[in-house]
Amino acid sequence: MNQTGSTVRLPDVPQAPYSRGEHRVAGRMGPRSTPAIFRVLLAATDLRRSRAFYESLLGTRGRSVAPGRVYFDCGPVILGILDYSEAPARDLPESAESIYLSTRDLEGVHERAHRLGCLDPGLIHNDPSSPAGAPVVRPWGERSFYCHDPSGNSLCFVEDSTKFTGTPRQIAALKGATATNRRRPPRYRERSTTLPRRSAVRKHRT
Repeated sequence: MNQTGSTVRLPDVPQAPYSRGEHRVAGRMGPRSTPAIFRVLLAATDLRRSRAFYESLLGTRGRSVAPGRVYFDCGPVILGILDYSEAPARDLPESAESIYLSTRDLEGVHERAHRLGCLDPGLIHNDPSSPAGAPVVRPWGERSFYCHDPSGNSLCFVEDSTKFTGTPRQIAALKGATATNRRRPPRYRERSTTLPRRSAVRKHRT
């Protein structure tokens, strides 16, 4: 319906034929038709500090692609940081629960995070045997650690060979571990109150 109140009929969009091996399941698109994530953006309350932080943590140089915007090439997905230093606190976007990055050098990244003083001091599922900032095996099989950037965005680094992607075998193993240990699946983690969460950043900026 347009602004005058009359109904507007949208043109029919032709459906592209599916390739071999591609099929519809319960109305869902096939694998080659599913949109792919290629960029994730994070707000930076201090762009200069955040750029230096990510360059040290990731071990690579950032790319200035526009005023107030720096990109980091992280595999097929770009991690971008945006300058929100002049934005009112109410305009700061909410951050994701965590941004997950896989690496073949978990110890090396963890050492850099330790030097930067950004390791998460909390516990996963409030379990003392699963400290968030230590590279340990989680109940769902991933070996990982959590940290946070200067703006309070949460990051999780996972050993590449242990990534939990929801395969049938991984799901079966998770169900077995949950039944045996009565642990919850990886829906969320208990965050430490000492983390510079976005609410704390906003409070500081007001």
